[in-house]
Amino acid sequence: MANGGRDDPTIDRSEIGGSIRLVLLVALALVGAVVSLLLLGRDRADPWIIGLLTVLAVIGVFALFAYAAGLLRFGAPDLRDELARRIVDSAPEGVSIVDTLGRVLYANPRYCEITGAAAPADARPVERLFTSDPDASEAVYRLVQGVREGRATVEEVRLAGPGQPVRWLRLGARRAANSGKGVRATVWTVSDLTRERERQETAFLELQHAIDYLDHAPAGFFSAAGGAIHYINATLVDWLGYDLAEFGPGGLSVGDIVPGPAAALLTGMAPLPGGVRTEVLDLDLRRKNGQPLPARLWHRVAYASDGTPGASRTLVVNRSREDNAADPARAAEVRFARFFHNSPIAIAEVDVEGRIVRANAMFARLFGGREDERRRIVDIVPEAARNALELALAAAVHGQAPAAPLDIVLEREGGRSARLYFASVEDGAGAREAAIVYVIETTEQRALEAQFAQSQKMQAVGQLAGGVAHDFNNVLTAIIGYSDLLLANARPTDPSFQDVMQIKQNANRAAGLVRQLLAFSRRQTLRPQVLRLGDVMSDLTMLLRRLLGETIKLEVKEERDLWPVKADLNQFEQVIVNLAVNARDAMPKGGTLTIRTANVSAVQSVSYAEAGLPEADHVLVEVADTGTGIPPDILDKIFEPFFSTKEVGKGTGLGLSTVYGIVKQTGGTLQVDSEMGQGSVFRVFLPRHVPDAAELAPRAPEPELPAKATDLTGRGTLLLVEDEEAVRAFAARALMSRGYHVLEAGSGVEALEVMAQHPGEVELILSDVVMPEMDGPTLLKELRPTHPDIKVIFMSGYAEEAFAKNLPEGADFGFLPKPFTLKQLIEAVKASMGRSEPGRTE
Repeated sequence: MANGGRDDPTIDRSEIGGSIRLVLLVALALVGAVVSLLLLGRDRADPWIIGLLTVLAVIGVFALFAYAAGLLRFGAPDLRDELARRIVDSAPEGVSIVDTLGRVLYANPRYCEITGAAAPADARPVERLFTSDPDASEAVYRLVQGVREGRATVEEVRLAGPGQPVRWLRLGARRAANSGKGVRATVWTVSDLTRERERQETAFLELQHAIDYLDHAPAGFFSAAGGAIHYINATLVDWLGYDLAEFGPGGLSVGDIVPGPAAALLTGMAPLPGGVRTEVLDLDLRRKNGQPLPARLWHRVAYASDGTPGASRTLVVNRSREDNAADPARAAEVRFARFFHNSPIAIAEVDVEGRIVRANAMFARLFGGREDERRRIVDIVPEAARNALELALAAAVHGQAPAAPLDIVLEREGGRSARLYFASVEDGAGAREAAIVYVIETTEQRALEAQFAQSQKMQAVGQLAGGVAHDFNNVLTAIIGYSDLLLANARPTDPSFQDVMQIKQNANRAAGLVRQLLAFSRRQTLRPQVLRLGDVMSDLTMLLRRLLGETIKLEVKEERDLWPVKADLNQFEQVIVNLAVNARDAMPKGGTLTIRTANVSAVQSVSYAEAGLPEADHVLVEVADTGTGIPPDILDKIFEPFFSTKEVGKGTGLGLSTVYGIVKQTGGTLQVDSEMGQGSVFRVFLPRHVPDAAELAPRAPEPELPAKATDLTGRGTLLLVEDEEAVRAFAARALMSRGYHVLEAGSGVEALEVMAQHPGEVELILSDVVMPEMDGPTLLKELRPTHPDIKVIFMSGYAEEAFAKNLPEGADFGFLPKPFTLKQLIEAVKASMGRSEPGRTE
């Protein structure tokens, strides 16, 4: 190879070193010297000729010494170049160097062998080898483009000529390093991958055969990781009634074929760092049509050193009824496994030491782990309950299981609770099981009990508040009434006029507090009407901006096409204002208040089931702030009347209780979520109003009402029935001062006696609702048979709806809410009497 003999199969067209310019320069120098000597003449040229010959002789002598010392070589290659050449010549892949003109400057023997060149001189560049194969030509084109861009690229091509075996080649191309002689070249590499690909195809076929054997094995098999099934064989797919295509990536999970809590037996195994855990389980798998498939599972999971579980390997044996027909014992075992693991009650068998021998699927879901851990059952409960559990378990082990259950709080998940029952096992001294523990989760039951207790508490507080408000209304009615009487007989210049005005103004403030109490107790009078909340919120926005101030940003997000609701407009506005004011006070440093309205369909209402929202269409009004939040320990108390976290004198404690009462009386639902430091969210759900036929029918235009009469005097006889003497005295005096003849009664029974004493005289009965012996509605029932046309006005601090249900069907009556003023009393009576003195107009 080094000498480039004829037997060398390596082609090397590399250029010989040297420079033609240097040769020409030496030749021109010698010619110039000779010409110069000829021009000087023979006599004068002799010294110069001797000198030139001396210089050339010296140069020759130095060249001989340099050649002898090895400093000068003639035609011998560099040893380093020779070593590199030998390495490339013996390379297992073909290597060629091609210049920019497409000439092969160098090609090693392997290149000639792979490309089929008969002689080194016949070696062709890669660009010309695969012109007949479109796929290979495209790969070569990409390689050439990569070289032009200065990148080293690699492509694999498949060659399949007619009548020739298939070959796989790996082609590579890169730009050659600059030799410093101005020659630009490309280094091409060619490797034969045919044998490697044949080995891969053989391995793939073997794998296919193995998968085919596994798919058609007489037992089922699946592998899962993270709860998702990554592989399942055709046998198990056929048993379950699925299509094999459904088990691709992102297909079914373990929970899809292992129903209910039984999945926890497979996915909730306790980790064994660096080890392998294998368990045998008798479970019911779930077919696609929902029917059970009794099976025995050999479930194996390998764990990493940090306890991370790897993919599971699970072998499944069919234990269906047709396979068990000939074996009654096996059929009984299947039935027991089905009962044991499908039971909604967690069951665990323990030995005399209190260690778990066997547990069902529900027990694994509640407490995690498996019976193979041999854990002590007392280790799964909190410290506070361990002593009681040990005593109960010891009694059960000795055949004296306690009759009373044990209530505990599950330590594994905060807030969850359970009730434990114990039973003794008497199977002889050799039995592993000594007692059975049954566990029923009571989390939902406890939550319902807490909700019921809170509801009972709110109802009791509401009844108390309503009773206090009723009695207080009587007192306020008398205070306001007598204040009106004093003001009617006084002039603004009187010294006592301002004092009386202060009494009346404070009485009106007290009346406002009473209305809030009645709102909480849901006994206030509502005037419901069909509302479009979008219009209501638009009208409220300006008022809310003034209430919130400049440091709080108000955002109103209204959904389009909101459903209508039926509510009292004023009371609904009061709800929004109260919530906004509470949110403002929770953001002393400023923040954002967001009010959002949206439709909540019956399907969407399921997500709010924890708030007690019925499954029906609702309209949501959500008020969210970015304030300080509400501490969890007082979250259940915020709707109680007079409960407030504000400083003394800065709140009545009736804001949220009023909201609660109005929403409940309207038939809505109220929900609150809060997180400390993040803010609070109040959600008001109002039922969707669906108009009936009467509402949809066209209405006749209402006649214009005449202006209110300025003359409030009148005539006629009326019966005033009121058990509160101060209210009765004020009302009688006020009515008599306006020209009415007033008969008085302190109860319903006394009113009947008065009616009997004055037959046919009484035109109007003005009666309280709640009275001793006989209340107002009962009085009306007693009078209807004998006085069917008599007019009645009821006075009450409760809502009209609170007592209307106790009246005869179709009864016509007026209503005057307490506390009322002198003017309100006279106007109500005059409107009901429907007449005035002659010459007066109403």
